[in-house]
Amino acid sequence: MNEIGKLERVPLREVWKHEAYDFTQWLEENIDVLNKVIGPTLVNVEREKKTESSFSVDLVAEDENGATVIIENQLEKSNHDHLGKVITYLTAMSAKSAIWIVSDPRPEHVSAIAWLNESTGVDFYLLKVEAVKIGSSPPAALLTVIVGPTEGFSEIRRKKQEWAERDQLRMEWWTKLVAQEGATLHAHITPGKYTWLGTSSGVRGLGLNYTVRKDDCGVELYIDRGRETEAINRKIFDHLVEQKDVIEDAFGQPLSWEALETKRACRIKCTLTGGGYRSDEMKWDKIQSEQVAAMTKLQQAIQPHLDALDLSVLESEIEEDDEIE
Repeated sequence: MNEIGKLERVPLREVWKHEAYDFTQWLEENIDVLNKVIGPTLVNVEREKKTESSFSVDLVAEDENGATVIIENQLEKSNHDHLGKVITYLTAMSAKSAIWIVSDPRPEHVSAIAWLNESTGVDFYLLKVEAVKIGSSPPAALLTVIVGPTEGFSEIRRKKQEWAERDQLRMEWWTKLVAQEGATLHAHITPGKYTWLGTSSGVRGLGLNYTVRKDDCGVELYIDRGRETEAINRKIFDHLVEQKDVIEDAFGQPLSWEALETKRACRIKCTLTGGGYRSDEMKWDKIQSEQVAAMTKLQQAIQPHLDALDLSVLESEIEEDDEIE
């Protein structure tokens, strides 16, 4: 059997005594070692590049697309100061990627780099550097990617950007809607980022809500009196169902009556298919005018029945039902 050598680790300072003068220079001259590890091919590497703010970046390179990449080296345990430098240099150089090479990546910095990959439009790498040798061989650099951009990170980043855009559009939708003439019922409500904007009907837990999605919007009465209220929610809903024909005649068209069996709540709604927050903003005014008109009709059709609700009678009916069971 052939003899197999034993891999030994060598203290980094025995190989590169000075971080800037030795390791950074070595990496500049041996950028292919880094390229093999991270994947993208870096070219046109420059050492100690000055930024407009007189900061000195360890290494600046370009990827195969000509985008700027900054590299910060640290032959010691990662620290907050260097993390701040990475972000500062990245911004100063308008870079698209940042590579941080350390001897000992701390868990909080691993998490920070992972978060930056998820949440920004920049690719961040955190690498661990070691020096190794076999027997009497010269020491060699061993670079290991601890965190880097992946397809998973890219998908998370895309989703977060999509959600941020969606939230902004919904905020704009509600801001414009509450300013509509006739939207007096909700004019005092602060616009938010959610799919609904609601106000009380005057009965606790029964909300008159506007709703909006990408391609449609609507109005609804949402029945939810809080925790452990499924029975009374359903009882109120059933009581209103008994008045369905009268309510729909007053509203002027059929409504969607949803018991929401998998939830504790129930709702009565009208969906408007003319468009939602992804519609051309030039059409928002017309769509929202129809939505406000629908809310006015819903409130007028259903409010008399809400005012006539006798919750004590409904609660007594629930108790009787429980005793029978």
